[in-house]
Amino acid sequence: MSALLNLRYLAEYVLLRGVIAFVRAFPLDMAREMSARTWRLLAPYGRRHARALDNLAIAFPEKSAAEREAIALEMWGNLGRVMAETMLLDRILKQPERIEIENPELLGRYQGKMGAAIACSLHMGNWELAMWPLTRVGAKPAAVYRLVDNPYIDLYLRGQRTELYPGGLFARGKMNGMKLGHDTARMIASYVREGGRLGFLADRYEAKGIKVPFFGKPAGSNVVPVMLARRAGARLWAGRCIRVGNESRFRVRMVEIKVPWTDDPNADITAALAALQAQFEAWIREHPEQWMWSNRRWS
Repeated sequence: MSALLNLRYLAEYVLLRGVIAFVRAFPLDMAREMSARTWRLLAPYGRRHARALDNLAIAFPEKSAAEREAIALEMWGNLGRVMAETMLLDRILKQPERIEIENPELLGRYQGKMGAAIACSLHMGNWELAMWPLTRVGAKPAAVYRLVDNPYIDLYLRGQRTELYPGGLFARGKMNGMKLGHDTARMIASYVREGGRLGFLADRYEAKGIKVPFFGKPAGSNVVPVMLARRAGARLWAGRCIRVGNESRFRVRMVEIKVPWTDDPNADITAALAALQAQFEAWIREHPEQWMWSNRRWS
């Protein structure tokens, strides 16, 4: 890393810590709503707003332009809340009554005999908390996350998630131009084979993924978690976290996705991936304003 690049990274990190200190100076509810109002006001002027509206038109052609605009504005408000909550995550976790697990019986069924498990979530509500049920029952989950280019910020964000992911974090992406994908793939495969519980965010477009239906249109989808589950014989779960009203209160739900086991592993993987994405679609239809429509999904 060059001295100039390192200086830039340090400056970015100092700026971020300043923003975090400002946000943490306020009570959780006040900081959350300040951030929500700011995002709702400013985000529609960015290019991602147009992408969100394009995606909403694909998913909900029956809705009017005004209805889709309203969903997009609510989405920006939710993302603003998530941003503030990310900086105040420790306060939320110290108040476990803020997080309701809707179907604890699913985890209770496997407690003590869970074995390897893969949980896939989506950018909905506050997705940082979607793995909380596994953490709460002592399953010590790990997660795969997208590496932040700035190593100082990346280290800070990893530290903030230690309580959520006691099993650790596996990075995917690049650091100083070096791709970490292959190394991460080997590590997570070994982790799952040894009985680990691993979380993925699996709702974004993947150019090298398998195309399965999503809101009636083929969408390149992340096949890695499903492939790992099929090859390792791990349980595959879908999880989602929704926000209750506009507060920092959440409901988390997990459902099991059946992975077929036939003589055609590729067909098994495609079928399970389609089932996973269909579950995501059903959840998004219930609360469209809480999903991140500004992400790429179909191309």
